[in-house]
Amino acid sequence: MNTELLEALTILEKEKEISKETLLDAIENSLINACKNHFGKADNIKVIMNRETCEYSLYAEKTVVEEVEDPVMEISLAEAKMKDANFELGDIVQIPVESKSFGRIATQNAKNLILQKIREEERKVVYDQYFEKEKDIVTGVVQRYVGKNVSINLGKADAMLTENEQVKGEVFKPTERIKLYVVEVKNTTKGPKILVSRTHPELVKRLFESEVTEVRDGIVEIKSVSREAGSRTKIAVWSNDPDVDPVGACVGMNGARVNAIVSELRGEKIDIINWDENPAYLIENALSPAKVISVAADPDDKTASVIVPDYQLSLAIGKEGQNARLAARLTGYKIDIKSETQAIESGELPANWMELAEAMEEEYAGEYEEDYI
Repeated sequence: MNTELLEALTILEKEKEISKETLLDAIENSLINACKNHFGKADNIKVIMNRETCEYSLYAEKTVVEEVEDPVMEISLAEAKMKDANFELGDIVQIPVESKSFGRIATQNAKNLILQKIREEERKVVYDQYFEKEKDIVTGVVQRYVGKNVSINLGKADAMLTENEQVKGEVFKPTERIKLYVVEVKNTTKGPKILVSRTHPELVKRLFESEVTEVRDGIVEIKSVSREAGSRTKIAVWSNDPDVDPVGACVGMNGARVNAIVSELRGEKIDIINWDENPAYLIENALSPAKVISVAADPDDKTASVIVPDYQLSLAIGKEGQNARLAARLTGYKIDIKSETQAIESGELPANWMELAEAMEEEYAGEYEEDYI
């Protein structure tokens, strides 16, 4: 029996990742609980268990008295002396308890206690496993649609991809493998509740970390991400190594790296720009692919006034304002975009600004040339 128990515990430990010590503690508690059901109380019950062989002994500690009032807690002096003549009044006698003598109800309760502990530990193991993956990406297998939600199998647990966390227009097929961002893991009585997302901006960041070695190693940092799931994403990158081009590292040879991420996101466009500590340069980069004439940024109010050529105005704003909206989220600035004509009319830009700019460029170029010589 002990050999079979030891083998069963070893199998449980390996398959369900529940420690043998925890299971042995559950068996001890179940034996004490069985005694309580059988005798009505178990305050004097002691379990002695060999953790290596799983051999155990069950004892009821009884006090030697002249006249027994509580047979569960006391033993008469005459009966005690039958076991050992040296016992005196007030001594504690250990009486072996045979677990096979327990009634059916007590045995069933003990069994249920062990099974309950196994289920609790199994849920705890699964919770701990997925809690470590919180704020990270996982690969899941699509099982089925539940209304407008999608049931996803993550291996040892299931997650529900709710309608709000789905990218509009994405349709999944059963057994299809998809990447998901783990937003939150909650511990409930029915097991871990895992909230996953396909729309979260951090999903794009984690995909770049898994695809781009330089990002994973910390050479290239993703400073900011703004996303409109299913349509377009902008990310700002910075290199800690002057010899590494952050944009080039993220794009990859012939666009291989970024294309792999675009494919995973079902064709979502991704703009990768250079991060800059200077907010004016950052905003200029963020409005890419539009060309910018000037940027006046106020770091205190987090506002910026941007002037673009007339023919670039629609490109800078983007379809339904998307480019400007994403740039604002990426930089954290409220951006006001005006065309060259609008700026001249309002007096923000002189009519001969082009000539002034060319003259200034020549002046600085001359100074640079003198310094060089």
